[in-house]
Order: sequence, then C-alpha cells, then structure tokens
Amino acid sequence: MTVMTPAPIDQPEDEEMLVPHSDLPENNHQPMEVVAQPETANNVENQPVEDPPSSRFTWRIDNFSRMNTKKLYSDIFVVGGYKWRVLIFPKGNNVDHLSMYLDVADSASLPYGWSRYAQFCLGVVNQIHNKYSVRKDTQHQFNARESDWGFTSFMPLSELYDPSRGYLVNDILIIEAEVLVRRVVDYWTYDSKKETDLYHIPYFRKAVYHMPTTENDLPSQSIPLALQSLFYKLQYSDNSVATKELTKSFGWDTYDSFMQHDVQELNRVLCEKLEDKMKGTVVEGTIQKLFEGHHMNYIECINVDYKSTRKESFYDLQLDVKGCRDVYASFDKYVEVERLEGDNKYHAEQYGLQDAKKGVLFIDFPPVLQLQLKRFEYDFMRDTMVKINDRYEFPLQLDLDRENGKYLSPEADRSVRNLYTLHSVLVHSGGVHGGHYYAFIRPTLSDQWYKFDDERVTKEDIKRALEEQYGGEEELPQTNPGFNNTPFKFTKYSNAYMLVYIRESDKDKIICNVDEQDIAEHLRERLKKEQEEKEHKKKEKAEAHLYTIIKVARDENLVEQIGKDIYFDLVDHDKLEVFEEVAKEIGIPVQFLRFWLWAKRQNHTYRPNRPLTPVEETQSVGQLREVSNKVHNAELKLFLEVELGLDLHPIAPPDKTKDDILLFFKLYDPEKEALRYVGRLFVKSTGKAAEILSKLNEMAGYAPEEEIDLYEEIKFEPNVMCEPIDKKFTFRACQLEDGDIVCFQKPTPVENGEHLRYPDVPSFLDYVHNRQVVHFRSLEKPKEDDFSLELSKLHTYDDVVERVAQQLGLDDPSKIRLTSHNCYSQQPKPQPIKYRGVERLTDMLVHYNQTSDILYYEVLDIPLPELQGLKTLKVAFHHATKEEVVIHTIRLPKQSTVGDVINDLKTKVELSHPDAELRLLEVFYHKIYKVFPHSEKIENINDQYWTLRAERFLTKRKILVLMIV
Repeated sequence: MTVMTPAPIDQPEDEEMLVPHSDLPENNHQPMEVVAQPETANNVENQPVEDPPSSRFTWRIDNFSRMNTKKLYSDIFVVGGYKWRVLIFPKGNNVDHLSMYLDVADSASLPYGWSRYAQFCLGVVNQIHNKYSVRKDTQHQFNARESDWGFTSFMPLSELYDPSRGYLVNDILIIEAEVLVRRVVDYWTYDSKKETDLYHIPYFRKAVYHMPTTENDLPSQSIPLALQSLFYKLQYSDNSVATKELTKSFGWDTYDSFMQHDVQELNRVLCEKLEDKMKGTVVEGTIQKLFEGHHMNYIECINVDYKSTRKESFYDLQLDVKGCRDVYASFDKYVEVERLEGDNKYHAEQYGLQDAKKGVLFIDFPPVLQLQLKRFEYDFMRDTMVKINDRYEFPLQLDLDRENGKYLSPEADRSVRNLYTLHSVLVHSGGVHGGHYYAFIRPTLSDQWYKFDDERVTKEDIKRALEEQYGGEEELPQTNPGFNNTPFKFTKYSNAYMLVYIRESDKDKIICNVDEQDIAEHLRERLKKEQEEKEHKKKEKAEAHLYTIIKVARDENLVEQIGKDIYFDLVDHDKLEVFEEVAKEIGIPVQFLRFWLWAKRQNHTYRPNRPLTPVEETQSVGQLREVSNKVHNAELKLFLEVELGLDLHPIAPPDKTKDDILLFFKLYDPEKEALRYVGRLFVKSTGKAAEILSKLNEMAGYAPEEEIDLYEEIKFEPNVMCEPIDKKFTFRACQLEDGDIVCFQKPTPVENGEHLRYPDVPSFLDYVHNRQVVHFRSLEKPKEDDFSLELSKLHTYDDVVERVAQQLGLDDPSKIRLTSHNCYSQQPKPQPIKYRGVERLTDMLVHYNQTSDILYYEVLDIPLPELQGLKTLKVAFHHATKEEVVIHTIRLPKQSTVGDVINDLKTKVELSHPDAELRLLEVFYHKIYKVFPHSEKIENINDQYWTLRAERFLTKRKILVLMIV
C-alpha cells in the first residue's frame, strides 16, 4: 500500500521529495495520491485520452558556477494560456542539492480563488551524454498558497559542479522544463496503491458490493460501507475520492494514514475485518477463495521414522530479494531444505536428538497470488533498516508447477494448473525512510498496462511495467577515459515492491462484470446526495469572489476580548460578528461612523492603519477588499470609530489631520494580574505623554493626579517587546503612530514589589506570552489526562519535574521520568526524555513543526540518573509445555553479560524441568539469527528491531542422563 512518509526526518541523498519551495530548511512531506481513470464502462481501455496543451522550455544559464544569488528565475514562458517560469536555487535551498521548482509567474496578480493543474518534468541536461540527463516529473494543483512546486533535492551539488559529469560545460548549465496543462482534473486522492489493485479485481469488488450494509451505517465506523463507498466513487465519479473514512474504519487515526503501513499489514487488517463482516452473508468465504493458500512446514528425521508437519494458511508470501535473481530463485529459496545436525540436531519425541531435514512445501496456491518482495530488511552490521535495490526479475507468466511440481507437497492437488499471469506491479521509489509509490496495473489482463501515479493515469508498455522495475544499477560511460578507467555506476532506487498474479484458469471468474445492479439502492442514494452537496459547496467556493464578508471591530469587542481571550494586539477577528449593513444593524446613522482599514505590520502585529478616504467611502465593499487585502481572501476587516457626546449619544467624528494620532490604551493591575482595554484617544504628534495623564486616570477611574507609568506594546512574536514611554518626550519622538497600543499602570512601590509575581506590564506580558498549561498523563493510561499544571515555556527540566513531583506528593523529583507527545500519532514517543536531556519546557513539547500541550510521566522505583546507568531489555519467554509467551523486563547494569540476563530470568519464570537450561536468541521475522553466548555484554544488544527470545533447552549430557533414568 501507499507509504506516507513519517514525520519530518533528515532526507538521505538518494531520496527525492516533492515540496513547495521555502526559504526555510523544512522537509514538507506531502500526502501521496493515486489517480485512476473512472470507469464509466467496465473496461478502462474504453476511456478517451485528451491531449492537453503542452510545451517544452529550454533555459541556458551562462557563468553558472560564479553566481552569488540565492535564487534565480527563468524568463517567462506560456503554456495552456498561462504564464510559467522555472525557479532554481543554485547553491541549494538550505540543502546540498540543486533545488528546482515550476512557478506560476503572475500569481500575485491573479484573481481570488485561481487554480490550475499541470503535469511537468524538470531536467538538467547532460551535455556530453544526453541519456544521462537528470529529469524528474510530478504534477500539482497550483493555487495562491502553493504557487510553485518541485524538488528541493533535485540533484547533488557535488555531481552538478563536477565538470567530468557533463552537466556544466564551459560553465554553462542547460535546464529544460516540459509542462502539460490540464483544464479539468479527474483524479482521486488516495492513501493506498494497494486499494487501487483490489478495486481492479472485479470479483472482490462485486463481493464488497454484496456485503450487507444499511442507510444508518456510518462509513467511518463500517469497513464494508467505507469500501463500498470508495469503490462506487472510483467506478462512477469524476471527482476526487478520499480514503479517510476507510482508514478510520480500520481503526487507524490521522497519523496512522501517514505512517508506513506495508502491504502485508494492510492485507492483514483488511482481510481480518472483511472476513469477520462477511460471516453469515451471501459472500462468506470470499477472502479465503480469492487470496488464501496453504503450505506445510515439516521436520523429517533422516535415520528414524519420525516426521512432524504443520499446515498453515497465507494471504500473501514474502519473498527474499537479496541473493535471488528472480521470483523463481526466491521460491527455490523458500522451499530450500535445511539440515538439522551437529549442535543443531532435532529433538524428536521418543528418539532424542536426531539428524533431520526441515522445510516448507505448498499444499495449494490461491487464485489471486500476492507476492511481497522483501526490499526492506534489517542490516545487523549497520544496526539499521536498509532498502535492497538489487536487480530482481519477475515474469509476465509464472509457472509454479515447474520442474515436476518441485514447490508442491505430496498432498497437493496436481490436477490444478498453477500457471499465473501478472496483473499488477507496485513500485517503491526512494529509500528506507520513505518515498514515492505508484502502480502498474492491467485491469482486464489485456496487453495494455496503465500507470497509476498520483493525479495521473497513463498508458504504458510492457517494458516500463516490467523490465524498468527490476531495479539494480546503470552504468554511466566515462567522459574522460584517459583520466579514470573506472566507469561510474548509479543505483536505480525505483523498483518493484509487490506483485499480484492471477491464475489463468480462474481469470474469467475473477475479471467479471460489475454494474449498478450489484450495488445496494441505499448506497446509490447516499452517494448521489453526497455528490449534490459537494457540487453545492464547489459552487459556493467558485462564487466566493463575488461576495465579501465584512468584519467590523468596535470598542465593545476590544473590551470583551482583551484580558480574557487575548492579551496582545487589539482583537481576534475570527470572533467578530459578520455584518451586511453595518449602520442599519448597529442602529447608528452613517454620518456618525468612521471606518478604519487594518494593516499587518512587518513585526507581525495587526493594527488599525488609516481611516477610509471620502472616495473609498463611496466604493463597493469588493473594491475596498482589494485595496486592504493583499492575500485576496473574501473578508473585509474594518475598525469602527464612533464618538459619543456628553449625553452619550453618537456625534460626527472629529476631523483628522496628519498631526493627529489614534492611540489605544490598556490598563494593568499588578495586584490582580489583570489587563483590560479602557479606550482610545486622538493625540497630537507634537504633544507629550504628560499632557494626557489626567485623561488616562479618568479612563482608569483613578484620581486626576494619580502617578502612572506608561509602556508601548510593540510586538509579541517571537519575543515580547514592551518598552517604557518617557512622559517628557513628544509622541513623535517616541515613534508612536496610528494604531499603536499604550499600556499603563500605577507604579509598584518597592516595599510591595517582592510579593507581586509580575509587578509591571513587561513582566506580565512576558508571563502571558510564555505561560503554558500542560496536561500530564500517566504513561500507563496514555489516553486520560491525570492533572494539569500552568508552567512557563522557559522552565528548565528541573523546574518541570519538581512541579510534577509536588503535584504527586513525591519527595524525590529525580524519580520522575517524562515522555514527550507525538502530535501525529497522538501517542507517547517511544523514547522517554533523558535526565536533564532537554533545556526548557518548550523542547519537551515541540514535535517537529508542531507544539503539544501533553506530557506523560512515570514514577520510578529508583532515581532516573541511576536507571540510565542500567540496561533494560524486553525478553519473550516461550514456555516449553504451556502454549504461552510472557514478556519479561530485565534491568541490569550495562556491563552485565547474557549469563546475568539468564540468571535473572530464571528467578522470574517457571521451568518445566529443574535441570533445564535457558538460552537467549535473536529473532527477526520469525527466524533465529543468533544464539547469544553467555559471555556477551548486553550493552550493545538492541531489542528495538528484533525480538529477544528466551527458551529452555537440554544439553546432550542431561538428555543422556534422562534417557538412562
């Protein structure tokens, strides 16, 4: 299935990532999409292919290596009536690769709501050997938020600037861009290529349609309905189809859909759930009929008449890639006979230790054979997962009866012809940490292949679908044979990851017709209604530019919000009332109203900037929106100035000259730790702050002569800037202007300052800016909040654990161990925070580019620094006679040995025989890779990727003693 790349990680050189360009060093992992051409008939080959407008643009850049500019744009070129240009970062966009993007050249001047869809290929031409030019293609729906798209890591700078490679010749770089513009985009966003393949198995699709569902079911809670809905939309809809409901019905949350669920895991979840839901229905047993095969595990003694067999079922087979040239070699390895002899003899009941042979043979294969190629495996030498990019061939027709049925067990039905034809190929392009997935499928098993790649479905030939997906290496010819006799080879990182074969004798039954008669009436009605609602929303969105939402902030809103909802700036516009006719709705004649436009300043504050001019007051709200809004959204934000006379009735606003400044005032009370809005004033720029003190005292309800201190609230991101105002200076000298905010308070007496937490405005605003309410959860109950604490983002590690210990009534804070929250999975991170391993609370809460407000805690039996000096291992103990596995946690000093682990384990487990010995095994994918010697140190044993298993065994001497007895 599709692998969504995990939360941002350092991207290896061999992986590419499609991202909108950014001047910040971010890895923006994009959700993957698959596109299928919707079936309006049962044969996708009947679909007409429209040729979209396309063009190729060539950009020659002279003196490339001497360029000092960070980014560079090409000339503008036109495709499909749209203006485009190429954007490059010659030294990389904060990476050691050339960064290259396609950019909408006139994005800043396009109307609100614009979008365009393009498929494009960007390339750097190899001027010596054109066949080794670097080209990468993708597609994107361009819009105001994402007006450029492409590749941050297009190609390594080391290769680009190496003159022997042929990309720079005479310091000239040649870039090509081929752009295809589509007027209408028919695609379905898709989280899983595997589901694409299942959709194209009509027998399976028909069975899903026949599963009983009702109109009261919810797709997000019903796998059958979610799959029915998905398949129906794929078959009949022309619009995008999401899989969110299906993954939710699996029990996968939002993050899970972005994580690496491999094909086998998807099969397991899907088959288990569907099998259960199909029980007692007309389609019961469909999963088994299609996908289930059986093999026999056997151990046969060589010298005595003893054989042990065990029948097992499978829905897919994992085939080794490493060391195998093709699928047949993998099957040969799968059934390879292993000799059990010497120290590895088999203990046969009644016969003791015996030489034996061990192996697997197939009883039967399923009609739909799913082969997962083990491209990913654990490298024990490097202690990490790696991808196997070796060349691996697979045939169009697969004969599993070859060589007189060498793969079949004696019990197999030889009358069944196990000849298979290839139906689909799932390809992974990238490395072990993530990458891009696409699929080649023959929906009807005809000669025509289709490539399903994000928003595109294209016709492909058999060479692209098979041979080019084998993987392996390609060789780059020498450019200067006299200097280097070693040809340069590069690895192909796109290769087949899964194969689906359909048995020839079953293909007519499996590739069957599926029409509307197979679909329940309530499902058709439900989806028709959904489509109508979607069209209605689409129309509203398309017509949004014809309407303007007017949001007007008044003094009443500032009073309501400041000190309660917000502390910085003046108002939260999202909480404002929406108006259609302002004067009529607030009941004040229009001649008494003056409107101000808001402006976002360079320091990211948002303040009233200037009143509307007389000309602007006569314009339409749409025209005003264009004047005030550089980002072209549908809102017009205004501040309403209403002046009141002595009788508190509205009066005409005073004339405003260039010398007049509109200031807003907030009052701070250090005793109550409260900030509130008290009003606004027009002041003269040549006036002094001392001249308005009595007026401010009146607004605050203080005595006229009360002494007060004034501060200017300047900004709050990334840090608070709030500076004192010298009352002897003019407002102009203090650099105050329209929309500025002045905070004031009574001076704090020195004798009272000690008992006040925040004695002045700057300290209070710092507190507000940095305060963080953290929800603490016990690691044993990670879904439930236990308690909450108000902390500061600047708190140290020691501050945080001390507060937690106080909350729990614990004397020793060092026994508190904290674990951060994974914002994507909504689970604790796998590794806890080390003792003083982070500096501030903010470091504990940040997860990549997101901030959490959750921490998990444990109360340890020993201090954390002491625990960190120990090695903790999780060991699975397999009881010899009881069919149970118990996980034991072993905690020993890091210098301990495996023998110490076994001795500790003996005190915790029940042995079936007093003379039994224990051994510790290293298990990976159910295979034993190592038996640990007792003398090995445990410090370097890693139980993260493999399972540590302990089991009892009898030595030869003890077996002999038992036999004599």
